[in-house]
Amino acid sequence: MNRQTYLAKNQEVVQKWHVVDATDVVLGRLASRLAVILMGKHKPEYTPHHDVGDYVIVLNAEKVKLTGSKLDLKFFQTFSGYAGGRKTYSYRWMIENKPELLIEKAVQRMLPKNRLATRMLAKLKVYRGAEHPHQAQQPEPLTVSAA
Repeated sequence: MNRQTYLAKNQEVVQKWHVVDATDVVLGRLASRLAVILMGKHKPEYTPHHDVGDYVIVLNAEKVKLTGSKLDLKFFQTFSGYAGGRKTYSYRWMIENKPELLIEKAVQRMLPKNRLATRMLAKLKVYRGAEHPHQAQQPEPLTVSAA
């Protein structure tokens, strides 16, 4: 009987492509589900120090849902590094103008804080509308609960 724990190697891992429709899905639920898939925690061969996660395509990013009054009371901040260089944008403005960035940042904050997370986040593709240029990869549909 083998008593060693199995650790996946990068060459052995098969990475699939998934496509998710973000229409009327709560942002936090969507981001947490996507983070699990990008890390590979849904697979039995999950290994914390290797990138074993799958690719994810998110469609209809502008139709993501926020509950409560977060649209007007929650803000996204950027800082240029100069004095007075802080800019704040409401989540309502973000959904109207940059919904891709809103989803990417929500997922990024749920990933581990290390260099491996950069590679995981590169496997996330977010698009407005229902079209994407990854048909050749034959993505499988993935459902995320709307409520």
